[in-house]
Amino acid sequence: MCTTCGCTVTPGNRKLAFRPVAGGATTVTVLQNLLADNDRQAEHNRSHLDAHGVLAINLMSSPGSGKTTLLEATLETLGSECRIAVIEGDLETENDARRIRAHGVPAVQITTGSACHLDAHMVHDALHKLNLHDLDLLFIENVGNLVCPASFDLGQHRNVTLLSVTEGDDKPEKYPVIFRAADAVLLTKTDLLPVLGDFDPARAAAHVRRLASDAPVLRLSARRRDGLQDWLAWLRAELEAQRERVARGERVRPRVQPDGARLHVAQP
Repeated sequence: MCTTCGCTVTPGNRKLAFRPVAGGATTVTVLQNLLADNDRQAEHNRSHLDAHGVLAINLMSSPGSGKTTLLEATLETLGSECRIAVIEGDLETENDARRIRAHGVPAVQITTGSACHLDAHMVHDALHKLNLHDLDLLFIENVGNLVCPASFDLGQHRNVTLLSVTEGDDKPEKYPVIFRAADAVLLTKTDLLPVLGDFDPARAAAHVRRLASDAPVLRLSARRRDGLQDWLAWLRAELEAQRERVARGERVRPRVQPDGARLHVAQP
């Protein structure tokens, strides 16, 4: 994946990519070092979030799956219960951040230029634009892409992968990495199922299970608020679990596949 196509180099780590390296270093070595630098920065980010008792959720999906619409529905419902902020990732524009700010919620837009994913260095810079003392929950809306985002630890605690019913129920089978990395899978835009004859939610869930994933597969329509309560219940449980971990001084990492070959699930 990223060690092959070269998208490991982002605006956040470019200064690291072009620093002097030892003689005889190969491109693969340089990219592996960048991934290691990313992991160190991610641990720093997570420590910073834990110190403030903030739960960070990384939202991943293809473009147009409904991440921002889901966030808007979540803010309207959960905003009265906890303090929320959002980090938005896109190649260009502040369109999504403006939508979030319209709900009275702080949002930091990261424009990546040509990079097809966020990395820990970009998220670190965004964190310094937020007042973590005033937050309970941070959403990171990653760049729309079903490949590279799953390979980069940002410092989050949990990954959520969205699959729109307009995309096809075989996507977990075609793009296994991002679905293996998910702590929860959301089947979105389910209000369109009556007009789509080729998407079977049960079949999509079965594909997720064949990846040896026990992540809950939740169905919802953010626009109609159908199924939203299951998603909110999952979030509330994760918020409570984070508070308990922080009180015990424990740490949790998300499911990350940094080298494109093996899945790392770190335990507290």
